[in-house]
Amino acid sequence: MRRPPRSRAKVDPDKAQDVGAIRRAALLLMSRRDFASTELAARLTAAGYSADPVADAVLELTEERLLDDARYVTHFVAWHSGRGHGPARIRQDLGATGLPAELIAGALQAGPDFAALCRQVRTRRFADLPAEWKEKARQARFLQYRGFSSDHIRSAFGPDFDPEE
Repeated sequence: MRRPPRSRAKVDPDKAQDVGAIRRAALLLMSRRDFASTELAARLTAAGYSADPVADAVLELTEERLLDDARYVTHFVAWHSGRGHGPARIRQDLGATGLPAELIAGALQAGPDFAALCRQVRTRRFADLPAEWKEKARQARFLQYRGFSSDHIRSAFGPDFDPEE
């Protein structure tokens, strides 16, 4: 028998406007993991807190540097590149959070060498270089799914590989 989905408990209407309660809820969420300011605000409003006090609380946490979008983006790039994701996928995931494109681009520039990372991901997943075009294409599609550009993929296979052929 299938269980009904759990519904999140909504906030008491008296606390929905209380900046102190919003701050406590935000700190509780932030104690578990890092958040972008837009992501935290969306999470708090989805929980039932009012939008204006949430914006005030998020601004206050940002001014106290408890919430820092630049730090979040840097950690996000480091974590996801460590998992073998390429810059296109990381950019797309970060763009979904509503962060500025300049901040994302700066973090990706300061991130790892994505060409070397692409080579590592390919060898970790597939070991030897393939001899057949069919296998090369399969590996290239995998790397493209991971978010690597065609330049990164080309460097992972060597100079004679062209994924556009």
